[in-house]
Amino acid sequence: MAGTVESQERERVRELLDRVRGEGRGALTAPEGKVVADAYGITVPGEGLARDVDEAVALADRLGGSVVLKIVSPDILHKTDAGGVVVGVSGAQEVRAAFCSIVKNAKAYAPDARIEGVQVQQLVPPGQEVIVGAVTDPTFGKVVAFGLGGVLVEVLKDITFRLAPVSAEEAQSMLDSIGAAEILKGVRGAPAVDRWALAEQIRRVSRLVTDFPEIAEVDLNPVIASPDGAIAADIRILLSTEEVKVRRRYSREEILGSMRRLMEPRSVAVIGASNEQGKIGNSVMRNLIDGGFAGEIHPVNPKADDILGRKAYKSVTDVPGEVDVAVFAIPAKFVASALKEVGRKGIPNAVLIPSGFAETGEQALQDEIVAVGEEYGVRLLGPNIYGYYSTWQDLCATFCTPYDVKGPVALTSQSGGIGMAILGFARSTKTGVSAIVGLGNKSDIDEDDLLTWFGEDPRTTCIAMHLEDLKDGRAFVEAARATVPKKPVVVLKAGRTSAGARAAGSHTGALAGDDAVYDDILRQAGVIRAPGLNDMLEYARALPVLPAPKGDNVVIITGAGGSGVLLSDAIVDNGLSLMEIPPDLDTAFKAFIPPFGAAGNPIDITGGEPPSTYEATIRLGMEDPRIHALVLGYWHTIVTPPMVFAELTARVVEEFRARGIEKPVVASLAGDTEVEEACAYLFERGVVAYPYTTERPVAVLGAKYRWARAAGLLGGGR
Repeated sequence: MAGTVESQERERVRELLDRVRGEGRGALTAPEGKVVADAYGITVPGEGLARDVDEAVALADRLGGSVVLKIVSPDILHKTDAGGVVVGVSGAQEVRAAFCSIVKNAKAYAPDARIEGVQVQQLVPPGQEVIVGAVTDPTFGKVVAFGLGGVLVEVLKDITFRLAPVSAEEAQSMLDSIGAAEILKGVRGAPAVDRWALAEQIRRVSRLVTDFPEIAEVDLNPVIASPDGAIAADIRILLSTEEVKVRRRYSREEILGSMRRLMEPRSVAVIGASNEQGKIGNSVMRNLIDGGFAGEIHPVNPKADDILGRKAYKSVTDVPGEVDVAVFAIPAKFVASALKEVGRKGIPNAVLIPSGFAETGEQALQDEIVAVGEEYGVRLLGPNIYGYYSTWQDLCATFCTPYDVKGPVALTSQSGGIGMAILGFARSTKTGVSAIVGLGNKSDIDEDDLLTWFGEDPRTTCIAMHLEDLKDGRAFVEAARATVPKKPVVVLKAGRTSAGARAAGSHTGALAGDDAVYDDILRQAGVIRAPGLNDMLEYARALPVLPAPKGDNVVIITGAGGSGVLLSDAIVDNGLSLMEIPPDLDTAFKAFIPPFGAAGNPIDITGGEPPSTYEATIRLGMEDPRIHALVLGYWHTIVTPPMVFAELTARVVEEFRARGIEKPVVASLAGDTEVEEACAYLFERGVVAYPYTTERPVAVLGAKYRWARAAGLLGGGR
């Protein structure tokens, strides 16, 4: 029976929304909003619509106590701005006066507005004012929001977002994700709010916007939360006037099938291959040949018979056998026709290096190649890219410098310039990579395709992505959720400062700037967000080196008190926990440090100690199972030179690793230039070490902890 009622209520909402849209309106009136709220169990005060002053008096009498009067007009969206709200009215005389005042103000504010009457609503008892809402984000679709509400909502901007629909558990997590979360639990003797009732308001709003995609925005503001429940004192619902364009989706199996042939090709054709140095088609051919690609390389050029010692073909359709990838190095205007030939040949992937498409305003040209790709089932990488590297295949399909240090890190970038920065960093730090991929305009293949592939690739243990936008945020989140339990995903999202630039018709919409939504939803997906380019690259380099922590207890061992203080600050800044040292462990550490040193946490062994003190304390930190991670602070002295410290630290860590005891160990080295060599030595041996900084090693450790929590390896997950 309950299911039938739910179906009937949903149909009632459907009929209401169809009627409102049929009238050309983009917003529901308050009484219409109540119909929707009642259908979805969204708690609102008792109320009614008064079309004249006598009806208002009768309604107020029936509701009892103080009431709120609000103008009802499909043409007045912001009632308060129009002087259309009076709060705390009681008694027939006050109701009459308020009714007349509201109508008069509304007519003065918008003389042509249609006035349907005045809403008479029970005055909600005092409580904590919060906002519950939903918006349609261009990247992630329906997103539900929660934060502090009332008149200061857009000033405080204390709000959090999740993908809709949310589960009861996710709704509860939103209550703890705002800065003022403690207020909801009760402060200074005030009672806690009814968390279940408040979370239910969030969950029901998220279900509403999921069921009806035409709902663009919902505002429950304020919601009055108290120990006795959560009541939405005002509800605003805005409708979209645009049809949502549905992006073509590929199944996981389809993505993995095409990505396998892209990243592990047996045969590559270069369309636009050239013998002329300085041309992109020549550079791509040279990189493929000189890079040692063991598969077949087929140059395609209608004006050549031989290119770099290999038979050239007039058309890609003339190439014998199967081809996995066609790399384009021809002007943009010729791409569409050549792409049709690729489609007729049955080649599943086209790597489009040429620029001159949407990035230069040629959207129609880009739309044309997308249509061709869809018609023939060809996946498109690009256009406007530097190409891609698949190092384990010795494949360098780019016009940039080659790179052949094989390793566990997959790197992607939307920008060619950032791609070259990635390449330079990888080379200078000797970072081993499994792939470097340019995405450019992302006409087809994008981050969620690559994330799906790298998530399954056994040679990839960490994925780092630079992006300016996501074409399909939900597909990315889906891919991230499947990948994060197995390996870290690091994202550098550019454009943080453009948040909130768009106009919005509700408080929730105004607060849902692009970056605010990205930040919360990437975190919800378990992704590690890097604050800058160098951070992304360092996370990608370091995370595969560090073992996963088994608990939250972090201990600092330092040879310099000043470093210890800065490292402690960094621990707090990165959401980590300094271990409270138990008495027996405190005594054990004191046995190795001088009387003028300091146990506790940080453990300050002082700078003049010999190598044996460093070794003994590090060994104790590795040995005690209650300690889950070590942060080392080294100060350069002649007593313990940098390389001596590096060698003893690496030896101790390796010894315990051989015994099956693995913990993340990071180090900050302060000293003369010799510490640079010592850091490189440590990094190569599984200890993440940096010279001249206390912040960087702890930031990397914090990133490892964030991944471990998101992957469910520690408590307090996503």
